[in-house]
Amino acid sequence: MNKTIKTDVIFEEEIKKSRFICQLKRVYTEDEARAFIAAVKKQHHKANHNVSAFTIGDNQEIQRSSDDGEPSGTAGIPMLEILKKRELINVAAVVTRYFGGIKLGAGGLIRAYAGSVNHAIDTVGLVAIVEQTQVDLRLDYGLFDQVSRYLTRAGIAIANSEFTSDVLVTVFVASDTVAQLKSELTELCHGKLTMAEGDKKLVEIEI
Repeated sequence: MNKTIKTDVIFEEEIKKSRFICQLKRVYTEDEARAFIAAVKKQHHKANHNVSAFTIGDNQEIQRSSDDGEPSGTAGIPMLEILKKRELINVAAVVTRYFGGIKLGAGGLIRAYAGSVNHAIDTVGLVAIVEQTQVDLRLDYGLFDQVSRYLTRAGIAIANSEFTSDVLVTVFVASDTVAQLKSELTELCHGKLTMAEGDKKLVEIEI
């Protein structure tokens, strides 16, 4: 199941007098990610560091990070590891640091940068990206109540229903559950309904 942030977000916190500002943005190409990073660097050109990381692709095929002057391995990689651990795709993160005069040490930097991304993710929340398939159910009037009860129990909303010589019910279900839906409804109705698959679409479901 692919996951990403619900929307873009900015999260700020202070750690030992240093300001850490995490900005998360949805991106779909490496060029988009790099443009976002460049824009943040321009916005915060007086900051000590603008550390970045991003993952792109359904299987996080593209992964990049930059420490932007922080000691190697203490900033960008910890941020990237959070994106990977949270299984997020198509997200770019930039954490801006305004140094407050107190050094954090390697461990402190790792915790600060990773924590900033984690807190920003928790603040904005996540959505699952699910492929849904349209399924049209054609059935007799006498089966409608029974099928409606089944759909309610299964948590499947009726998108549309048409009552003519028979009943046409349209639902959208996760594509990987279509076979199960067909099997269970065929058994429930003793084969007295027809089902046809329609278009597929990607939808975002809050998690």
